[in-house]
Amino acid sequence: MKEILQYLFNHHTLSKSEAKAIMIEIAQNKFNGIEVTAFISVFLMRNITLKELEGFREALLQMAVPVTLETDDSIDIVGTGGDGKNTINISTLSSFVVAGAGQKVTKHGNYGASTHTGSSNVMEEIGYIFKTDSDMLNKDLEKANICFLHAPYFHPALQSVGTLRRSLGLRTFFNLLGPLVNPAKPRFSMIGVYNMEIARIYQYLLQKDEREFILVHSMDGYDEISLTHDTKIITKSGEDIYSTEDLGFDSIGPESIKAGETTHETAKIFRNILLGNGTKQQNSVILANAAVALYHTNKFGSYDDCLLLAQDSLESGKAFRCLQLLLE
Repeated sequence: MKEILQYLFNHHTLSKSEAKAIMIEIAQNKFNGIEVTAFISVFLMRNITLKELEGFREALLQMAVPVTLETDDSIDIVGTGGDGKNTINISTLSSFVVAGAGQKVTKHGNYGASTHTGSSNVMEEIGYIFKTDSDMLNKDLEKANICFLHAPYFHPALQSVGTLRRSLGLRTFFNLLGPLVNPAKPRFSMIGVYNMEIARIYQYLLQKDEREFILVHSMDGYDEISLTHDTKIITKSGEDIYSTEDLGFDSIGPESIKAGETTHETAKIFRNILLGNGTKQQNSVILANAAVALYHTNKFGSYDDCLLLAQDSLESGKAFRCLQLLLE
């Protein structure tokens, strides 16, 4: 590792094959915590390159615990995290709304490293037991239209650096890898990114995939559609900027979508929203993200049609029923 660090400190970057080899060695615990921390720190001082991200991603997918799901038509709604905004769990809430609207969801998530409460923290708090068994995950998909894949259970490297990441409490390149390494390999991905530089790297990388993607970035720095500002949306066919009004909503203030101070508080907000007791602003953000996700699949009609489906899922209790079924 000493030679690698010296090479990187001299302002060099890694090739795809070098990045892949190092990630495999990290997963195999060949380096101590200080060495891995130093390696991670390099990418706190500069942006990751496309080749480095490709190599890290390829390593994680190669080493991933295999999962076989009986669907080739699912979606993952996920953010990089690391935007520092401490919002409610928008992507996970949207996932349940989308599932309640009739679209299968294979949600990939993790504990929060640079935020108070990640999707895995919330799911664990409300009583979900993480699984790796394909049969059990397929049962979840069949009965609830959604299954949850806890990233460290499927990726040895994420497990080996989990404690270190939480100790650092900073956004690292592992934030960027999470949305790219869902072991279920969903056909559709809606990925929230915290800045446009990262959006561009994702765009170049995902253009090479057969699967469909949509990138969303709130222009004031959220890694999701926040309705606090205009939203940049990027797909394989192009990109555009959408105002909150374009998406069918009024603008909201940042304080209206804040998470709780503890995991328990945030999980309480989570359940409350799915029960239909969220504030107008909370509901609006969840519905906007869910509607864009549904529209992305090209199966549910126009965006307005998708928004109506999302509203029905949340307001009729279908989204909450998906959560109930998942916990049974």
